[in-house]
Amino acid sequence: MADRTRQVERVAATREALLSAAERLFAESGVYAVANRQISEAAGQGNNAAVNYHFGTKADLVRAIVHSHAERIEGIRARMLADIGDSVALRDWVACAVRPTTEHLEALGNPSWYARFIAQVTADPALYAITAEEVSAVAPSTRAVQEGLIRCLPDLPAEVYAERAAMTRHLITQMSVDRERALVDNASTPRATWREAATGLIDAIVALWEAPFTPEP
Repeated sequence: MADRTRQVERVAATREALLSAAERLFAESGVYAVANRQISEAAGQGNNAAVNYHFGTKADLVRAIVHSHAERIEGIRARMLADIGDSVALRDWVACAVRPTTEHLEALGNPSWYARFIAQVTADPALYAITAEEVSAVAPSTRAVQEGLIRCLPDLPAEVYAERAAMTRHLITQMSVDRERALVDNASTPRATWREAATGLIDAIVALWEAPFTPEP
């Protein structure tokens, strides 16, 4: 039994090391620029086939990285949703879109690579589809946020809603990338903390959703 327990612990530690190394390398260089051999070496694994053995394809590895973070972000968002209940305040729902990510990034400490990793994978259509599918499966609360936004903006045409939802995702991702990179480089940031950065981002996104729209003639 003890030998079995040690084996399970070794496998778990190896998988975690591979996930961490892959996330960092993907964030820095892009998914397709990184070979599985490089990931194994960065994780301290002598076996160059370790990635294939533990995860399968590169797409499966991306899915595993997304899954590991999405579970933790889902926990934060679920807590926030419980707090706001059936709120009709747009800002509450925007906060539920923004703060789970920024709280998670703060919890990761410095350095972190998650924001830059997400920026890399969502820039590629195939990898974005994998990411969206995994988040949808692991984080059902994202659907509740979408429904809350719709309730707050009942007169917003569907195509405008879809456009502004995409803008919201891009703003959250890119502003998180900018702050994460600045912290790694010890550069100055507009806001002192992740919480303050989230507040500024929420301000901007609320204004984005409330902006007038021009119907096409």
